[in-house]
Amino acid sequence: MKKNDMTQDASTRPSWHEYFMGITDLVASRATCTRRKVGAVLVKEKRILCSGYNGAPAGVSHCSQTGCLREKLNVPSGEKHELCRGVHAEQNAIIQAAYHGICVNGSVLYCTNQPCSICAKMIINAGIKAVYFKDGYDDPLSLEMFDQAKVDLVSL
Repeated sequence: MKKNDMTQDASTRPSWHEYFMGITDLVASRATCTRRKVGAVLVKEKRILCSGYNGAPAGVSHCSQTGCLREKLNVPSGEKHELCRGVHAEQNAIIQAAYHGICVNGSVLYCTNQPCSICAKMIINAGIKAVYFKDGYDDPLSLEMFDQAKVDLVSL
């Protein structure tokens, strides 16, 4: 095979944002939440540090097995986050990094959805400098906190 046959034209390669956002979709496919499949990837210097998806904690029955508590209680999206068996994808990515001793300070987060205010607080305190997301989420408090903390929030 000639050398030119092994190289890929730069115009056919995904951008870094497309690449990492595409990975968030694959990560989200592992989610066990019955309401929303969310995936998150922590990246530093174009290297993946950790990933996370939403679902029940390790060793706890998944909502796909028990049914969704939030649906049973008619809890609207974006309200009463504590009434849920699941851990959010962003939280799981940060937790996995901590579990494995990976520093996320100065990293960026790619996520299928805009983080909620609870995740925003964790992202800010973890030192994550930017969040790139695909789909919006109605949580004005998270927008306000990201703005005040000077964490870039970018819709892709």
